[in-house]
Amino acid sequence: MIAYPRVWMNKSLIIALVVCQSFLTKAQIATTAFQLNQCGFYPNSQKVAVLTDAATESKFYIASANGKEIVFTGELSEQRQSANSSTKTRVANFSAFTKPGQYIIISGQHKSYPFEIKNELYKNVATAVLKAYYFQRASMPLEAAFAGQWQRRGFHPDDVVYIHPTAASAQRPEGSTISSTGGWYDAGDYNKYIVNSGITMGTIFSAYEDFPEYFKKLVTNIPESNDAVPDILNEAIYNLRWMLTMQDLDGGVYNKCTNASFDGMVMPGVTKDKRWVVQKGTAATLDFAAVTAQAARILAPFKKQMPGGLADSCLVASRKAWEWALLHPAMEYKQNENNQQFKPAVTTGGYGDNHFQDEWFWAASELFLTTKEDKFYQVVALRVQDTIGLPSWNNVGMMGIYSFLHFANQLPATYGSTVAAMKAKILAMADAYLEKTKSNAFGTVMGQSAKDFVWGSNANAANQGMLLIKSYLLTKEKKYLDHALTNADYLLGRNATGYCFVTGIGSKSPMHPHHRQSVADTIVEPVPGLLAGGPNPGRQDGCQYPFTETETAYVDVDCSYASNEIAINWNAPAVYLFNAMEALQKAAGYYK
Repeated sequence: MIAYPRVWMNKSLIIALVVCQSFLTKAQIATTAFQLNQCGFYPNSQKVAVLTDAATESKFYIASANGKEIVFTGELSEQRQSANSSTKTRVANFSAFTKPGQYIIISGQHKSYPFEIKNELYKNVATAVLKAYYFQRASMPLEAAFAGQWQRRGFHPDDVVYIHPTAASAQRPEGSTISSTGGWYDAGDYNKYIVNSGITMGTIFSAYEDFPEYFKKLVTNIPESNDAVPDILNEAIYNLRWMLTMQDLDGGVYNKCTNASFDGMVMPGVTKDKRWVVQKGTAATLDFAAVTAQAARILAPFKKQMPGGLADSCLVASRKAWEWALLHPAMEYKQNENNQQFKPAVTTGGYGDNHFQDEWFWAASELFLTTKEDKFYQVVALRVQDTIGLPSWNNVGMMGIYSFLHFANQLPATYGSTVAAMKAKILAMADAYLEKTKSNAFGTVMGQSAKDFVWGSNANAANQGMLLIKSYLLTKEKKYLDHALTNADYLLGRNATGYCFVTGIGSKSPMHPHHRQSVADTIVEPVPGLLAGGPNPGRQDGCQYPFTETETAYVDVDCSYASNEIAINWNAPAVYLFNAMEALQKAAGYYK
């Protein structure tokens, strides 16, 4: 990329969102063998750095940022062999040192990146990962007052979107048009997908429901920041209103709004290809039903601030989607099969799913919690013993458990057995994470199994952290929060790659994500606040990887969509993780 000078407004406000502190430059400085959270640590939290180079020294030192004053001395641990690569580690634990300030770690010839010890440690990264959704907005320009140097004029208006042959009906025949404006670009591409929006919106709404007072005070500098609605909800509403346009007249929901094929690495709006909505499906419709039921509940207190009855409209739409799904309980979106029969062929992200029990469970949970109608609870009770896993776009059952447990204390005792079963599932997973952390060479929850390292592995780290925070909220046992912090450390640098995986944060973060705007905008720095996908030994993109072992298979080049793309569903649990830590820092005793 060639960098052209650009004058932009409100520079100090934007920069505050994308750096951990002014002394942490965005320039990529020399690689260090000390891997640590490049933002730093709360004063009273655990503080760990990991040395990944062979070292004969037994001691390490905490020094002032300029290296002139030694303030703490500690012993390096015995060497550990990582189970996920040939990396060998030695741990520097300096949890006993609590004095706020700016520091580095030194051991022999090894020196760490600078870091801080301070209260409100994650304020900037927590704001940045949420503000990232503003940069993903379709159908509007990004203004300098809010976007800084990443301002842009181009966008996909999506006011004329064509009905694809797979989506045609008597009321909306092939080639007719609808308006489907707004929403977020899904990932590094410029298309909009209901299934991925579902898990994203559910996670963001869950963050708000868990920490409403915190989010009422969080300002991200978006166009709506001066109104009486929290910024996190305003941002979600921008995508919600788009989702509502994707419901057909019969209640079913189109799978996506998309080009027939991916745009090239250009700015949004450069290409003028037709945009399409494609076949309705059960997964998309039930995800939509869950999100709109959740939205109806959350937005109900803001009726005065949002004239037009958005909350009421969401509940109507949710019920309608549910009824459609009852008539079409297993309609899979099969893109490859469709392309053999219908033209134009659509080759953008499929998000195909043929397992719908989790979508039924999530939608029923949200509709029950919003309406208290027994017909929805009966579906919850039927599915509560299903196998559960970390949330992902094709496995959303955990979202229903999260919402149900949030309201557990407000439910009658007749639901006690269901609540107990859900709580047991959550805590069993959390306790397994705690037990296995002891043997991890990096001391993090992330990386206990090679199965953690898949496409979008960093979302696994964030979702594990989210589950542990939920466990803390259920039990008030600080051990869960302490272990969630290890995954915050992982995402911000305590990992085998040495990268802080959030753009614009720390000393060594991705500069070349697979993200079309970041590639095409002629600005050196990528759009800030985006969580890169992370190590993925599958390496499905065919790019050249300098390291290919399980936990090191990451490369910071824009061709690497398998390890270095961004996606709205990966950012969402990071929004939860970092903002939850800020909301809980005093209650947890991390504050000094």
